[in-house]
Amino acid sequence: MKNPICKFCLFLFIGLGVLACSKKKTEQVPLANATRGTFYIDMHEEGEIEAVNSINISSPTISWRYGNLKITHIAKDGDEVNAGDTLIVFDPSEVHKGIVEAEGRLEISRAEMEKLLAQHESEQEELKADYEVTEIAQEISKIRFESAVYESEIKRKEIELNLEKSVIALAKAKEQIDNRTKIQKEEIKQKQLAINQDVSRLNEAHETLNKLYVTTPAPGIAIIARNWSTRNKFQVGDQCWSGFPLIQLPDLSSLKATVNINEVDIAKITKGLKVEIKPDAFSDSIFTGTVSSVANLAINKEGSSKIKVFPVEILIDQTNKNLLPGLTVSCRILIEKIEDALYIPLEALHFQDGKNVVYKKTAGGYDTIEVETGESNSDFVIITKGLDDKDKVALVNPFVSETKESETTKEK
Repeated sequence: MKNPICKFCLFLFIGLGVLACSKKKTEQVPLANATRGTFYIDMHEEGEIEAVNSINISSPTISWRYGNLKITHIAKDGDEVNAGDTLIVFDPSEVHKGIVEAEGRLEISRAEMEKLLAQHESEQEELKADYEVTEIAQEISKIRFESAVYESEIKRKEIELNLEKSVIALAKAKEQIDNRTKIQKEEIKQKQLAINQDVSRLNEAHETLNKLYVTTPAPGIAIIARNWSTRNKFQVGDQCWSGFPLIQLPDLSSLKATVNINEVDIAKITKGLKVEIKPDAFSDSIFTGTVSSVANLAINKEGSSKIKVFPVEILIDQTNKNLLPGLTVSCRILIEKIEDALYIPLEALHFQDGKNVVYKKTAGGYDTIEVETGESNSDFVIITKGLDDKDKVALVNPFVSETKESETTKEK
């Protein structure tokens, strides 16, 4: 006959083993509580901080005569600058060359003007001398005519014709003086225009030289733009066209975050929605904001992508030394708030036989409970029927875990 004590010990050992296995299974299934409270329907998007208002510093507009603008100095990205500081310097060699050439042309033009004026003075003196000689000849002819009372008719006629001839000669000499004076005025005008052009060209060169030294009109932080050809930020040695934006000076007193919302979700976004903003570089800091603008037209998410997105601007409520333009931020847009809602993690909701179910923890294991759901967000879902406050639910299917473990035991 077998010892009853040994038989009892055997049963006790088996019972403890089963209990230990059951406890092991329970520990392997992660659980979550059904929680009652305020439920937020939200949307998470990545964005970038920008200044609401900023000053754009562009490359100067200069004449084609001075070639392309080549950067020889540029402020560092993110540098704090004060009003009057030099931000960019462009290569002035072509402009210096233009100044030398303009000064040379101006000197030549002025010398030509002096020569022309001297020539005009000489011509005028010569014409006046001829006029005076002609005028004297006319006076002589007039005296002879007046003294020819006793001359023969033929002689008187000859003297009269000589008088008329001297009158015509005097009128012609006067006309020559007038015509030459008009021509000289036009020549002086043309030469003066040439001098004015040379002066203008020289002034333009000096003004261009000053433009090559770009200073900041106001204090701020220099944000360097990207070179469209290299896709990198502008640096020393880069060339650019006139009027190209190079540096942005943001007004840090008013900031916004810009996010792109997928066309499927844009209908949920309206002006006035509250937003939680977390800079990626300072994840322990959270700021608040409000949706201030929703674009009416969609754009491509990326250059070649067919996915359409709508730019949405979020006005940030606070300013902070850590909030700088260009920072990447995570934005949680609060679309709706539901009070006194019962909700569970999305991982706890399962779909079985065409129904939504959860695996509710009980004293003896788990019960499969059919539930009805309401709104959901990226992490939780509202349960409108099937659970009570503080019920515990499994985040994974516990029966699948048990089945797999049984199959593994059989294989062993």
